[in-house]
Formats: sequence, structure tokens, C-alpha cells
Amino acid sequence: MIKATPFDYPYDGRLVAENTALVVIDLQQDFLSTAGYFARKGYDPSPLRAILPAVNRLIGAARAAGVTVIHTRQGYRADMADMTSYEKWRRKRAGLDGTDVLLRSGQGFQIVPEIDVGPHDIIVDKTCNSAFTYTDFELVLRARGITHLMFSGCTTDVCVHTTLREACDRNFQCLTISDACASGDQRAHEAALHMVTVEDGVFGVLADSRAVIDGLSRLGDRRGTLGD
Repeated sequence: MIKATPFDYPYDGRLVAENTALVVIDLQQDFLSTAGYFARKGYDPSPLRAILPAVNRLIGAARAAGVTVIHTRQGYRADMADMTSYEKWRRKRAGLDGTDVLLRSGQGFQIVPEIDVGPHDIIVDKTCNSAFTYTDFELVLRARGITHLMFSGCTTDVCVHTTLREACDRNFQCLTISDACASGDQRAHEAALHMVTVEDGVFGVLADSRAVIDGLSRLGDRRGTLGD
């Protein structure tokens, strides 16, 4: 089990690599670069960049344990055919008209090179804050028999939390990794982490990367023993 708050993960003590995924949300240039969407909105991307080493350690531990790694990317079609009038209005209001920011055709759509994206990792592209909305994310999870999700990425209060909440409603067992998530608003980040634990874990549990890596390493040891 993984040491977590308000209870250890998973609740029944049955952590199985084949049924578990590490979800790495939206670690893209548009959110982490100094010229991307996030910076254009006046936010400092440095807290988001600060989590990259922890995320990479988690990715390495997940792979070693046989846990699926899933990355998400947020952005619209290049022709903006999937963008509503309201979303176009917000885009114009943000000063993004005439740019490729938050478009899949732009360089900013790509995951930052510092993140270790492996050939067997799964990438889910989305237009909304939730990875479940208008995507094949849930189909992929169900097809692979994944029932347990561990969340990292950005931003804690928006895309991470929105996906987390929908995952809980779909009865996935969820863990949020506190030092592998980040936001440009520290108060929002802290509030989002706190909300995971209210009502005795209404949105699952909270753990730091060290506890998660420790738990995954024991899974990897067991997997190695079974393979001998």
C-alpha cells in the first residue's frame, strides 16, 4: 500500500500494477514556457516547471513497476472547428487571435522535452479541462482494465482537479500526488489539494511522490520476483 491521507492507498490494500495508471496532465509548452498561454495570462510558469523532476521520477518508477503511463495534452484543432463561439470570445479576450497558442498545430501543444515520454506511453488529446470530456480516455482505461489512477501535472486546481472529480464519479480509485502537481496560483493549489481529503477522502487520497515511488518500488520488486 502507499502511505496517504486520509487513508492508505488503495483502501483494500490491493495495488496491482496492471490495473493502475500514472496520469500526467498537460505538461505542455503552452503552460510551462515563458511564451505560452499561461505566461500570456500573467502567471508565472516556474512553479509548474519545478515539478518536472518529481514527475520524471514517478514515470521511471511507474515503468519499472509495470504501471501504465498516460499523458494528456490540451488544445483545439488548427481550424478551430471544435471551438464554440464562447471559447472563441474567450480566446480573443485573452489576446490569442492570430496565434497558434492552444492549437494542436502549434509548438506549444507539445509536451515539454524535459518530460520522459516513452514509446509505450499513451497520449490522450483533449479540448476541455477534463480528460474524460469528448475523448477516448475512459475507453482506453476500461479496455486495459485500469481501475486505479494516480494524478500529476498541471494545473492542480483546473485540469487535474476536473479530471480527478470525474474519475471519482466513475468509481476509479484515485490518488493525487501533492508535489507532482502545480498551479500558477498557490492559494488555489493548496485549496485543491485540501479538497481531496475533505469528507474523509471525497476525492480519494493525497500522497507525496516519495511515498508513491516507495509503493511502486515494492510493486516492481514483487513483479521481478514473480518473473524469476
